[in-house]
Amino acid sequence: MTTLQIDHVSRWFGNVVAVNDITMTIGPGVTGLLGPNGAGKSTLINMMAGFLAPSTGTVTLDGQQVWRNEAIYKHIGIVPEREAMYDFLTGREFVVANAELHGLGDKAAQRALATVEMEYAQDRKISTYSKGMRQRVKMASALVHDPSLLLLDEPFNGMDPRQRMQLMDLLRRMGNEGRTVLFSSHILEEVEQLAWHIEVVVAGRHAASGDFRKIRRLMTDRPHRYLVRSSDDRALAAALIADPSTSGIEVDLAEGALRIQAVDFGRFTALLPRVARDHGIRLLTVSPSDESLESVFSYLVAA
Repeated sequence: MTTLQIDHVSRWFGNVVAVNDITMTIGPGVTGLLGPNGAGKSTLINMMAGFLAPSTGTVTLDGQQVWRNEAIYKHIGIVPEREAMYDFLTGREFVVANAELHGLGDKAAQRALATVEMEYAQDRKISTYSKGMRQRVKMASALVHDPSLLLLDEPFNGMDPRQRMQLMDLLRRMGNEGRTVLFSSHILEEVEQLAWHIEVVVAGRHAASGDFRKIRRLMTDRPHRYLVRSSDDRALAAALIADPSTSGIEVDLAEGALRIQAVDFGRFTALLPRVARDHGIRLLTVSPSDESLESVFSYLVAA
């Protein structure tokens, strides 16, 4: 099991602080590194990969320092965001070149190209590739030596819906195999579909860590919203509105449900089934309507 440890890491460029005293642990499975553009995600990934030295702090992989440790590269695969590639090479030549850097050959390259479903275009020049195809051949290059840690910087950029689904399936499989996979994104939908564990970076600082649904439940100063369907919505609304745990209830005729705003998560979740039982009302559906990554992200960015 591969574990990446970032310990009080900062990085500045002149007077610009790109990453400010970040500590986090990235373990096996798929982790999403989330933040707006310019938050410091790429700088952080470059330090994780050993491409950039921290100004202060340390980055270690299974206890070994990453910076200036050539032996560590056999365990790390990286898909950078930057577009620059050797356009005069074919896709296969590009992947073989990286395989040879690891002491491997054509067989490893073919396996990696097959993994990302790029065999059909492997003999075409990279200059003829779409952005999504370039992303996939970079992915093949990162996988050629079968790394235990995979770092991907905005990997879904330029991919069409089918390519995105294929890559998401691949990353899920790798996470399920016990590899450590970290991918950065500023697209909430991508992170929500792929990663339950998130690390949020805002303005170079570590803003949150964990399951975004659990983080949402800790946001006690923001009301929780629920969609509730029952056998008698109006009677349920009348019984709930008197309790201080609710701050608003709306009857949604189009949905055939109640939209409830709760200001006390713990009290409300205990109250709802008790009130329904006491009034002989059957609860048909109870679902959070704002327990999304978007609600967490907007809250953290505004904080």
